[in-house]
Amino acid sequence: MSYVAPAIKDKFETLSVDLKNAILERDVQLYTIHDLINVLEKIVNEADEPATAR
Repeated sequence: MSYVAPAIKDKFETLSVDLKNAILERDVQLYTIHDLINVLEKIVNEADEPATAR
């Protein structure tokens, strides 16, 4: 189950609903802004991969 720490909840809430859902589906623990950035980078990198590489 994913967790978003109160310290970064405000930043998390500024994201689109689709992006928040994509993050929460990953079962991540977000304690710092760096945790959030890392997950966002992974999502971007996966979106940039060719479909055959997935």
